[in-house]
Parts: sequence; structure tokens; C-alpha cells
Amino acid sequence: MKMLSCKEATRLVSQGLDRELAFGERIALRVHLVLCAGCRNVDRQLSFLRRAIRRLPASVDEPSR
Repeated sequence: MKMLSCKEATRLVSQGLDRELAFGERIALRVHLVLCAGCRNVDRQLSFLRRAIRRLPASVDEPSR
């Protein structure tokens, strides 16, 4: 199995929020995340942003000027 680059890993982290990753993709990503603190941080940050956005109301008024 080829080790993912950080670019490939962050792409999979992002795609994993929108679709189910294939078995090989999940395994390769997990191995990369175990070894790479930077990509673990990206994973946590994207997950946090996804949760925060889901909690926003459906319509947000524009701030008054």
C-alpha cells in the first residue's frame, strides 16, 4: 500500500464528509492520520466546521449596516 501524501489525505478527509470512502481509502487515510499530526488537525478542524454549520439556522439575516 502506498503512503498518502498530505495533499491526498486532506482531499480524502474533505470527501469523507460528503461521501462514504471506499475501504482502501479509509485504511490509507487512517494510517496517514496516525502518522501525521498536521492532517489530524485538518481532520478535526473540518469536522468542527461541519458541525458548526449544521447548527446554524436555515436563514440567517444579514447584519445591519
